[in-house]
Amino acid sequence: MRRIGLAAVMAIGLAGCATAQEAPAAPPAPWDAVDPFIGTAGKGHTFPGAVAPFGMVQLSPDTDHRFFRQSYDWAAGYRYDDPTILGFSHTHFSGTGHSDLGDVLITPVSGEVKWDPGQADQPGSGYRSRYNKASEVAEPGYYAVSLTDSGVRAELTAGTRVGLHRYSFPRSAPARLLLDFRSSIYDYPGKVLWSRIRVHPDGTVTGFRETRGWAPGRQLYFAMRFSRPMTGYELRNREEDVPYNGFRQPGRDGTDRAQMQGRALEAAFDFGPIAGPLLVKVAISSVDEAGAIANLDSEGAGFDFDALRAATRAAWQDALSVVEIDAPEEMRTSLYTALYHSLIAPSVHSDADGRWRGPDQQIHRSDFTVHSTFSLWDTFRAQHPLLTLVAPPERNADMVNSLLAARQVSPYGILPVWSFHGQETWTMIGYHAVPVIADAYLKGIPGVDGAAALDAMVASATYRPYGGLGDYMDLGYVPIDREPEAASKTVEYAYDDWTIARMAERLGRTDVQALFDRRAGNWRNTFDPATRFVRARLADGTFREPFDPTAINYGSDYTEGNAWQYSWFVPHDPAGLIAAMGGDQATVEKLDAMFEFDNTGLDYSHAEDIAGLIGQYIHGNEPSHHAAWMYAYAGAPWRTQGRLKQIVDSQYRAAPDGLSGNDDVGQMSAWLMFTAMGFYPVAPGSNQYVLGRPFADRIALNLHNGRRFTVSAEGLSDDNLYVRSVTLNGQPLTRSWIGHEEIMAGGTLHFVMGSEPNTTWGAPVAARPYSMSSYGD
Repeated sequence: MRRIGLAAVMAIGLAGCATAQEAPAAPPAPWDAVDPFIGTAGKGHTFPGAVAPFGMVQLSPDTDHRFFRQSYDWAAGYRYDDPTILGFSHTHFSGTGHSDLGDVLITPVSGEVKWDPGQADQPGSGYRSRYNKASEVAEPGYYAVSLTDSGVRAELTAGTRVGLHRYSFPRSAPARLLLDFRSSIYDYPGKVLWSRIRVHPDGTVTGFRETRGWAPGRQLYFAMRFSRPMTGYELRNREEDVPYNGFRQPGRDGTDRAQMQGRALEAAFDFGPIAGPLLVKVAISSVDEAGAIANLDSEGAGFDFDALRAATRAAWQDALSVVEIDAPEEMRTSLYTALYHSLIAPSVHSDADGRWRGPDQQIHRSDFTVHSTFSLWDTFRAQHPLLTLVAPPERNADMVNSLLAARQVSPYGILPVWSFHGQETWTMIGYHAVPVIADAYLKGIPGVDGAAALDAMVASATYRPYGGLGDYMDLGYVPIDREPEAASKTVEYAYDDWTIARMAERLGRTDVQALFDRRAGNWRNTFDPATRFVRARLADGTFREPFDPTAINYGSDYTEGNAWQYSWFVPHDPAGLIAAMGGDQATVEKLDAMFEFDNTGLDYSHAEDIAGLIGQYIHGNEPSHHAAWMYAYAGAPWRTQGRLKQIVDSQYRAAPDGLSGNDDVGQMSAWLMFTAMGFYPVAPGSNQYVLGRPFADRIALNLHNGRRFTVSAEGLSDDNLYVRSVTLNGQPLTRSWIGHEEIMAGGTLHFVMGSEPNTTWGAPVAARPYSMSSYGD
């Protein structure tokens, strides 16, 4: 990171009064160990800009907006190696493979206003500017950069619902701002359905636009104020070839019109030569312009940039300090950055007054903070389980209640699948809000109505028009000749069904439990004992031919993967899967074959999300994320330990290209956090974590119940990659799992590491983690 952190400042101050022996350098604080540039190059798709924990506003630089078929590499709006910056917009996804957003793009201008972005390889051809890479500063809640062409120093900070810009212009140069309301990440002609910009008498600027992007019909409103009075402004509608646009409104042109509406709006605001910085305060809302104005005032009146920056920095310090990490510098940076990325979303969606826009496009009001940006196919695996340990219970309850509230007003009466800004995208498969709700409820998160939650879960699992569910309920599997990605859908539905059964069991609903326990076994209907792979079946019961377990074709038998990855997705019944595979030894051999597969001759260039390959294990995408722990279920946890070392060393680095695949709203990062702590939630809803091996000398969780749980490692080194023994609170722990309640009770989990594996630890059947079937069945 290009900045001097707190620890360095303290060290400089101490150097004048003490020797190094008298004042050894302290490790950086959690806030200072985060590097927001990690994942901004390559396929990480993170953004470096300013955001508060779970903040509604993500204020970040955009280096390019591409036509939608070329936009994969710019899913977060920013790429570390791009030479120019378009401007600074207020909404971004962190680490997604698909994209949208980039709302309310603002660019500071110190000379003539240019109304189009121009070309990156043609300086001065448009409003985009080259920038001094060495001048970039990124830290939680703050971003700064020097724009070369305009000579402007840009600084950004953000609160929960507010973004604040501070622009320092060259002396005597005119200070101007361009608002390009056409601009959008994942762009294409016709994306903006309608928009409006209004300049109020007091200088406040408000606006609205509706887009037909990833979430069709998404409405976003903004309100903007400036720290200095405008000396002039101009509104333009760049749309061409409109046969009829009504009668002309008052005013001869865009310099004397108070409002303009259309589908290609821009605005330029002039402040004249100024001495000192210009501050711009922006808030957004999904409800209306009045909500955006109210949000504008919700985090302090005026334009105190340093106060908002300090408040957000304090919020991040509180959020990150839940975890204490002792590790070498690079690992410590990777882990605190992973924790930071895990705490960006789901993001606040409701306005300061509690109002929010639902999937029915109506306005609702809730007495809790509504969240959105639920990338559930990704995040049910590790990110949401991590939040049950590191986020306050109230935050977890707000997220669960947000899912339930969205279902209550959904036109389809089911839980969200992949939603943002309150709108459903129908992206990916499964009904994975179900395990998120079950995992939180079964862990005792307060403030959730269990009966209402179970009703919502059952409604989602029985909505026949969704994703082949009708056939799944009738046949026990999804037939490939009636529904694409049928093999993946069958096994993912079966896992979701198991979590419904566990929820029903807790609530005493034996009828519901019995039904969904039966459905949880449906994974067997798509497992082929002849090939020992999960495969797609036709409606007549036969497996589809021809069959190639390495084939990855979107819209085919599997979702962003192939048979090698999806044949392990039975997290609720590993014992049943092991028996189907032919027993422990056959399972270990099959896992080894996956990791050691020779990919020579295979071409996956058509599959953007297939990244981070280790044989046929694909760490850059989620279906593989639990696979390394499957060895533990087969009585070989030492093989898990070796594979985890292989994965961490090859898939994570503290560098802009340090993530092998999309962070996917925190899932890739949450995987690393759990792995570093030495345990992982293979089956959320089981209240168990499978033990792996730690990657830090000490990690302590300062739990929100007031207790502390510490993981320590003795003899940890690159050579000592195996677990020799484990103790929990000083007592030998011979099983290869730990319970959620044991973590929440506080205490110490201690690993003793060595260079040779202990092949007997965790191997007996009685020592293995939970499975729906009994081992040996």
